[in-house]
Amino acid sequence: MPQCGAGERSARHGSDGGTENDTAMEYANHLKEYAAAPSVEEVAVLTEGMRAASARNLNSEVFRFCYSAIDLTTLACTDSVESVGAFARRCVEFGEHYPHLPNVASICVYPSFVETVGVAVDGTPMRITSVAGGFPSSQTFLEVKMLETAMAIENGADEVDVVLNVGKVMTGALDEAANEIEVLREEARDVVLKVILETGALKTPELIHRASLLAMLAGADFIKTSTGKIDVAATPEAAVVMALAIRDYYRKTGRKVGFKAAGGIRTAEDAALYYTIIEEILGAEWLTTDLFRIGASSAANNLLSAIEGHQVKYY
Repeated sequence: MPQCGAGERSARHGSDGGTENDTAMEYANHLKEYAAAPSVEEVAVLTEGMRAASARNLNSEVFRFCYSAIDLTTLACTDSVESVGAFARRCVEFGEHYPHLPNVASICVYPSFVETVGVAVDGTPMRITSVAGGFPSSQTFLEVKMLETAMAIENGADEVDVVLNVGKVMTGALDEAANEIEVLREEARDVVLKVILETGALKTPELIHRASLLAMLAGADFIKTSTGKIDVAATPEAAVVMALAIRDYYRKTGRKVGFKAAGGIRTAEDAALYYTIIEEILGAEWLTTDLFRIGASSAANNLLSAIEGHQVKYY
C-alpha cells in the first residue's frame, strides 16, 4: 500500500488532550509552494475532455478493474450485527459464484462493525475499511476522533477513512484542520489512511485544491471525494481538481497518494469516467488498487452486470 507518512514534524498530544502549537506543523505556509488551483473554466474544459475520452474505457477489462477497486460499503442507520455479518459473508462468498472475477478491494463499515466483518472474513485476504474520526461531519472533539480511530484499528481495521474538518477549511483555520489529520495519522500509523474532503461542501476548485494539499501534507495515503451523506457527493469536476493536486504533490515530494471516488457512483459508466480521469492526469501507474478506489454499493451490481452482459443482483 502507499507509504504512510505524517508531516515534516509529528503533532504531539499534550497532557490536556490538545495538540501543542509549538510542535504542530504550519501547513498553510507550504501551500504557496504548489501550483495554483485551476479555474472553474479550466476544470470545465478538462472535465469535458475526460467525458469524451472515457468512451474508450467502456469495456470489460476496465469494468473488471473498477470492480476490484471497490470498497464495498454499508453505512446505514439500519445496519446491525446481523445485516453487516450477512453482507460481509456474501462478499466473501463472491468467488464461489464468480471464480473468473477478482473480488472487491475491501468491505467498508462503521467502526462498531469492524469486529463483525472480521469474523466473516477471517482466513481470507479481504481487507476491512472503517470510517472513523467523527464520520460523517468530523464535528466532535479531537480526543473522540482519536479514540474512535484507535478502537477501529484495534478491532481489526486495515484501512481507515476520516473526514477533514470542512468548517475549519472554509473559515481559513487551515493549520488546525491539517493538524487534526496529522494527529489521526499518528493513531493510524500502521494502516492505510484515507482523508475525505467532502468536496460537495467545499464546492470551488480553490477550496478543493487547498483541502487536497492539506490532507496530503498531513500524511494521507488517499484523498477521497465524499462521505455520500450530503446532497452533492462525488463529481468529475472535483476529481479533476484532486488529481491535479495529487500530481503536483507527487512531482514535489516523490510520494504517491491514492484517489478514492465515493458517493453517488452508480453505473459502470460512472466508474469508467473516474478511471479515465486518473488515467489521463496521473497515468496508468495509478491504476492499481493501492492507488485507486471506488466507494460504492449499488455500483457493484451494475459493474457486474456490465461485465457479465446481463442484469446481476448479487448484493
